[in-house]
Amino acid sequence: MNVPVRVMAHLIAGYPDDPLAFAIADSLVGSGVSYLEVQIPFSDPSADGVAIQKASSEVLSRGYTMSDNLRFVEKLASSFPDIPIFVMTYANLAYRRGVDSFVTTMAGVGVKGLIIPDLPFDYDEGLNEACKNHGMYAVPVAAPSMDSARRDKLTRLQRKFVYAALRAGITGSETVIDPSMIEFLDDIRGNSLLLGGFGIRSGQQSKLLAPHVHAVVAGSVFVNIIARYAPEGEKVLKTMINEKARELTGLA
Repeated sequence: MNVPVRVMAHLIAGYPDDPLAFAIADSLVGSGVSYLEVQIPFSDPSADGVAIQKASSEVLSRGYTMSDNLRFVEKLASSFPDIPIFVMTYANLAYRRGVDSFVTTMAGVGVKGLIIPDLPFDYDEGLNEACKNHGMYAVPVAAPSMDSARRDKLTRLQRKFVYAALRAGITGSETVIDPSMIEFLDDIRGNSLLLGGFGIRSGQQSKLLAPHVHAVVAGSVFVNIIARYAPEGEKVLKTMINEKARELTGLA
């Protein structure tokens, strides 16, 4: 009997358009994912690979605004109340609006956690405090390039969630799961729930990671499916998303 793997599925707000993006989310939830990570499209990302950059640029070229993002996230949160919604974005968008104001707004549309990779956990402009005040989680990002002292510093914070980037660099390239990666995950876990991602494409990878993380994060793999199959219509697209999600969750 297959033991389901918790998966956090990454999608981009408004990609390829709002109706299809919602249909994709519906398919992901129906396929057994445990979390949705919604990325706010950004014009100058520091962690995103080619697929996500291209998708974000397509959304922004339509004049997609923060209000559009918020409406999309709010619809997800109200439609799938049992699925925690985490938002991934960049510091510029939060800082420009004021971190506390940004967090207040996100809490108001049902967001449970914020992942802002270019706000380091020890210089986060008040993000963690603001999230605590609004019943949300600020999710710091850890990478294998962190030295042992910095890993220890993060572990001592005992954050509820930590996003473990499985390698340095940007998303999209295939990730090889080797003993050093497992050692990194086990080293930073502490009492936190690890969300492990970057380059996860297959059920085999998610099964290897599952004993060492709370949830496996998959993003570019879904973005690539959307880019390929969206022109064929919603039915085909949802079928392909469903197949990959069930593979990653071990429910196929």
